[in-house]
Amino acid sequence: MDHFLYQDGILHAEDVALPEIAAEVGTPFYVYSTATLARHYRLLEEALSPLPHLICFAMKSNGNLSVLRTLAGLGAGIDVVSAGEYLKARAAGVDGARIVFSGVGKTREEMRIALEGGIRQFNVESEPELQALSETATSLGVTAPVAIRVNPDVDARTHEKIATGKKENKFGIPISRAREVYAVAARLPGLDILGIDVHIGSQLTDLAPFEEAYRKLAGLTRALRQDGHDIRRLDLGGGLGIPYERSNAVPPLPLDYGAVIKRTVGDLGCEIEIEPGRLISGNAGLLVASVIYVKSGEERDFLILDAAMNDLVRPSMYGAHHDILPVVEAAPGAELRPYDVVGPVCETGDTFARQRALPQLAAGDLVAFRSAGAYGAVMASEYNMRPLVPEVLVRADQFAVIRARPSYDQMINRDSIAPWL
Repeated sequence: MDHFLYQDGILHAEDVALPEIAAEVGTPFYVYSTATLARHYRLLEEALSPLPHLICFAMKSNGNLSVLRTLAGLGAGIDVVSAGEYLKARAAGVDGARIVFSGVGKTREEMRIALEGGIRQFNVESEPELQALSETATSLGVTAPVAIRVNPDVDARTHEKIATGKKENKFGIPISRAREVYAVAARLPGLDILGIDVHIGSQLTDLAPFEEAYRKLAGLTRALRQDGHDIRRLDLGGGLGIPYERSNAVPPLPLDYGAVIKRTVGDLGCEIEIEPGRLISGNAGLLVASVIYVKSGEERDFLILDAAMNDLVRPSMYGAHHDILPVVEAAPGAELRPYDVVGPVCETGDTFARQRALPQLAAGDLVAFRSAGAYGAVMASEYNMRPLVPEVLVRADQFAVIRARPSYDQMINRDSIAPWL
C-alpha cells in the first residue's frame, strides 16, 4: 500500500495534488510520501517484534537528508557503504552508534572517519580489510566493532546484477572458511568480533533463499560459539522485494519474512539487524514527468517525456519495469493504446517502456512512474548536461523541495578551465 491515489480524478501524493507540485517545481521531479515511509518502517518493526533488533535503512536506496531524518525519527538506524554516506547520515542527525558500515572496499581513511565519529559496527568482507581495520583502530587507540560478512553460496533468484550471495559474487568470505577467518580475526588487536553478517541480494520475491541462508547462518553461529567466539549480533541484510507490476503476484509480506527470521535464528539469543532499503522507500516515491511530444513512427507511437535515463536509470540498466500512470485519471472505459515511452537523451537505451498500454496522451500531460523511491534519484546523473532531478517530500497537505534543481550556471561553474587554455 502507498499514499498515491486519485482524488477527484487527479493523482495526489497524500493530500497534495501532483499538478500543484509541478506548477511550482517544474518537471521532472521525484516526490516522496512521509506516510508511506512510516508505514513500511512500522510493518518491519511489527514483523521483528519481540526479538531484540535494529532496522538499519540501506541509504544507498535513497540518500536524501529529509528521508533519512524522517526514518531516524521513527527509530531507524542507517546502513552506509561509503564515507560520504556515513557523513550524510550524521548530518541527518543519526548517531554513530546506529550506523552500520558495509561494503567491500572500505579505505583506511573511511575507517578512520567512522571510528572517530562513532560507529555501531563494520561489516568486514575480507581478510585484508580485517588487517587494515585492525591497524587503523590500533593507531587511533580505539576498538572497532566487527561483524564478518560470510557468503553462503545461496542463489537469491533475482537479477544477476543484484545477486550478492553466490560464491562467484565479490561479497563476503566463503562460509566454508568462516571458522578459519574468525580465528585470525580474534588474534588481531583493536577488533571486537561481535557478530556475523550475510546479504544474498536485492528484490527477492521468494522466502526460500532467505530461509536457506539463515539456516546456514544459524549453524555457523553455533560452531563459532563452540570455538569460543562471543557471537551476539546477526546482521541479516535486506533484499525483500516490492511489487513493481501491480498485475503480478505480490512478494511475501514483512510478517512472513519476520516469521522466517524467528524460526531460523530466533532461538540464538542474538540481537537481529536487517538492512532494508527498497522495501521502505521504493513504493514511497514517484517520478513525475511531462509529455513533450507524441511522435507517430512507421510502426509505433512514441511518448517523448522530459524525464530521461539520467533521471531514472533502472529501466535502461536492469530492464526494470515501472508502472506508469496518467496524473489526470482516464475516463472509465477509455481506450488504451500502445506507446513506447522514451526520454530525450540521444541513446536508444533511453527507453522506459515498450508498447505500454496507456490512455491517449498529449503534449503537456503529466505522467507518474510508480515505485521510484528507491534507486531513483540516488542514481541520477547530469548526463547530456541535464539538471539533476529535484526531490520533494510530502506530509499530509504540505510539501517541501528537499533537493532543488540546479541552474545551468551552477552546473557549468562546477568545471574549471585549465590555466593554459
